[in-house]
Amino acid sequence: MGYGFGAFLLVVGLVLALAVTDQVNGVDLTMVGWIMTIVGALLIVLTAATVGRRGTRSVATTTHSDGTETVSERRTEI
Repeated sequence: MGYGFGAFLLVVGLVLALAVTDQVNGVDLTMVGWIMTIVGALLIVLTAATVGRRGTRSVATTTHSDGTETVSERRTEI
């Protein structure tokens, strides 16, 4: 998901909450808008918190003369 979808939810939610005056039977569009705004803001915050945690991962496989293999993994946090 990420920043784009979070921003989309935030904008659509604010439009529904603050600008739409239409009514739909059984649906409170203002409340739906505020819920979408909160979810969008949370998505943006969670994306920002997890982007910094990405790192690189490399896997190397070594084949020995007797036919056995050794797999080593290296992770680098950025």
